[in-house]
Amino acid sequence: MTISRMSSDNAPAIRQYATGMTWGEGPRWHNGALWLSDTQGSCLWTDASGSWRSIQLDSPSNGLWFLPDGRLVGAMMRERRIGEWNGRTWQTYADLKALGVGPLGDVTGDANGNLYVDDVAFNAAGGETPVPGRIILIRSDGSATVAAEDVEFPNGLALIDGGRTLVVAQTAARRLTAFEVLPDGNLGARRLYADLDTLIGPDARPDGIWPAQQGVWVATTSAQTLARVGENEIYETVSTAPLLPIACCLDDTGTLIATVADTRGRTLIDAVKSRAVTTSVVLVDLVDSQPPEVTNNYEQEVKDDEQHH
Repeated sequence: MTISRMSSDNAPAIRQYATGMTWGEGPRWHNGALWLSDTQGSCLWTDASGSWRSIQLDSPSNGLWFLPDGRLVGAMMRERRIGEWNGRTWQTYADLKALGVGPLGDVTGDANGNLYVDDVAFNAAGGETPVPGRIILIRSDGSATVAAEDVEFPNGLALIDGGRTLVVAQTAARRLTAFEVLPDGNLGARRLYADLDTLIGPDARPDGIWPAQQGVWVATTSAQTLARVGENEIYETVSTAPLLPIACCLDDTGTLIATVADTRGRTLIDAVKSRAVTTSVVLVDLVDSQPPEVTNNYEQEVKDDEQHH
């Protein structure tokens, strides 16, 4: 990978952080270390021990999230459950079989311990016929319910506006959709958040997203661009050409962390199917970078507001 090809004199500096993955999803920064899932290599990767290493899994995790108490949970892509990492394996945190879920995608959470996870509903890499997906709400007691239906190929998830809005990346539709988050954690009205086809181009197929101080960062895969977008507007872009950005997050200082794929000139779907793809992690030193938006406790804000009236 040639980092210099990814930046220019007027672009943010991009530095390589780690290598070795086949397909890196769900990057999360926690306590000074990076964690991510290799969905195609069936590994969990981290440098929490001081060096970048992989932990082989019997079945791959996909999206990752740290609960308010610091426990790591992951969406088990093929097992219809949320796992809790015990240092060696994924024990069951929430069983989703009763909801009839399909492959699981990204996961995000709020300060109350609620989790939101994609039910992608079909195996895109396996060539299955697309069907509408869903967003599943998992409460802190492990109970689960369907929060939204008829979501076309849901992928990256991000809570913004102090936890009042859930943004969902819809890969095939090339757009981001926003859902109102109700005080009890359920999802309300939905609206178009950003039409990436118009803002970036027809190659923009969003995968992972992450909240920013203003808007969200989105990894656009085939458009070879990391973009920070708001409600139907684009704030800034970072080219990753010739590599394809898969997912992203921010560390505690506001540095953008992204997983980027080298498909060796093949189409994305062909490269994934044939395993002719490798993934690296890069750091993007943003101009005027800021730490990520903190997801506030919405219920507590409502209580505080009521006490002042």
